[in-house]
Amino acid sequence: MIAFGLPSRGGGVARDKPVWWHHVDYALIAVVLGISAFGALLVYSATRGPATIEQPANTSFVTKQVVFVVIGTIVMSVVAAIDYRKLRALIPLGYTALVAMLIAVRLTGREINGARSWFEFGGFQVQPSEYGKVVLIVAVATFLASRQEGLSFQDLGFATLIAAIPMGLIYLQPDLGTILVYLAILAGMVLVAGIKPRQLVVVLAIVGLLGTAAVSSGQLKAYQVERLSSFLDENPETAEARRARFNVDQAAVAIGNGGMWGTGLFEGSQTRSRLVPAQRTDFIFTVAGEELGFVGSVTLLVLLAALVFRIWRVASIAEDNQGTMICVGVLAMILFQLFESVGMTLGIMPVTGIPLPFVSYGGSSVITSFAAIGLVLSVHIHRYS
Repeated sequence: MIAFGLPSRGGGVARDKPVWWHHVDYALIAVVLGISAFGALLVYSATRGPATIEQPANTSFVTKQVVFVVIGTIVMSVVAAIDYRKLRALIPLGYTALVAMLIAVRLTGREINGARSWFEFGGFQVQPSEYGKVVLIVAVATFLASRQEGLSFQDLGFATLIAAIPMGLIYLQPDLGTILVYLAILAGMVLVAGIKPRQLVVVLAIVGLLGTAAVSSGQLKAYQVERLSSFLDENPETAEARRARFNVDQAAVAIGNGGMWGTGLFEGSQTRSRLVPAQRTDFIFTVAGEELGFVGSVTLLVLLAALVFRIWRVASIAEDNQGTMICVGVLAMILFQLFESVGMTLGIMPVTGIPLPFVSYGGSSVITSFAAIGLVLSVHIHRYS
């Protein structure tokens, strides 16, 4: 292994084992909490309403978001305390549980926006496919880390199968955005594990064929298909395409309103009028663009870039290949969601319903992101154990 500047592991001299708290990446934790605080502020702005004397500001969404962040922080701490190498024994159970939950949610889950992807408990929605991202990262990382001499076609096929089973069940929901995230995780990990050029050509051809078959099969809803091309079509003809394009246009108006310094916190006309669809989730970046302007948007992006850098740093100093691959999986997940979520608000990426990590409203997304960072912290903490 290892491409892209990540060193090979193994060997070296024996070292004393420093106490574990000497190896906590406090900078990574600070960045994550900073982004989460920024996100909670944007969620509040997107959901508070007009906030008049007769109608006080709505705080229900931001209260839930803060609860999600607190739960996520606890989950991150627990995951970080566990030696990531011990997770190998839990992979069969975790993977089986994921498959079972994806089957159950398809049969008994709640349908929202045309996709049956959620369980509902006491007013809270739980999305199993979100938590499955962490399971996928650990499962694929453990398998790839055992391949020291590069990947054979059989290895590549087995790694793909690990991802393909949950992806197939998610396709039945259907949830195109989450499928793309799973693909990004798998792609990032196999690239770093040492995929050969001819293997890459074969994989790209297969993905292209499967993607074409998926779009033409009729399983995806009409609006989901239209979303894929809405950002390219400025004059859509069908009703579904016009609805998809409406999201892109309203996002562009909101960001355009912000200019350099923004209209002021809680003062965005598009945000206050709730003209941007799904603004607290998929289009949360438009709140920063409109109310905080270019300066505020860049500030948020700098924090997210710092998060990416800290994860890459842990990947580069991990003690073994499994630790490196776990960090690469988390990095691929964060990077893809970042580019896709921000890109679709700017009109340069398809509208696929992917949350911005630690920023968008949603318990499953927030807690999953914290759990993934817990894995990275575990790799950092247990380097000498």
